[in-house]
Amino acid sequence: MDDLIRSLPNLLRAAGDAEEVAEAAAMVAWRRVAGEPLRGQAVPFRLHRKLLVVAVPDNAWQKQLEAISGQLIFRLNSMLGQAVVTYIEFRVDPKTVREERARLGHTEFDRAAHERRSLQNALQLADAASAIQDEDLRRRFLLAAGSYMGAQQERK
Repeated sequence: MDDLIRSLPNLLRAAGDAEEVAEAAAMVAWRRVAGEPLRGQAVPFRLHRKLLVVAVPDNAWQKQLEAISGQLIFRLNSMLGQAVVTYIEFRVDPKTVREERARLGHTEFDRAAHERRSLQNALQLADAASAIQDEDLRRRFLLAAGSYMGAQQERK
C-alpha cells in the first residue's frame, strides 16, 4: 500500500487531466489521510472539479470535519503532489456511511468505537481525579478506577 501511495503523484502527472484517475487517487489518499478513526464516519464518494464530496452520518460529524477541512485538504494534496482537492463538502448521508461500515466489517468499526469510548472514559476519569485535592487519595482513586476498568475489559 505504501508503494501505491508514493506512486500517486507520478500516476496523476502521467494521467494529465483524466478526472477519473484524479478521483481514484483522491479516494485512496483520503483513506490514508483520514486514517482508521474516520473510515467508518467519513466516506468519500465523488470528486468533481476539485470538489471532494464526503458522506458523514450526522450534523455533528459534518461540523467537526468542516472545522478541520483545511488541514485535510493540505494533507491530501501533499500526498497527491498537486492540488487535486480545493474544497471538501461534507454531506449528511447516513445510508452511505452505513454501507461503508458494512463493507469495512463490523469488527473494525466496533473496535474503533470501543477505543473512542475508552478514551472518553479515561478523560472523564482524569477530570474526576483532578477534583481530588489530596494527592494520595487521588492516586488511590486512579489505581482503583484503573483496576475496575481492567477487570471490565477482561470480562468482554
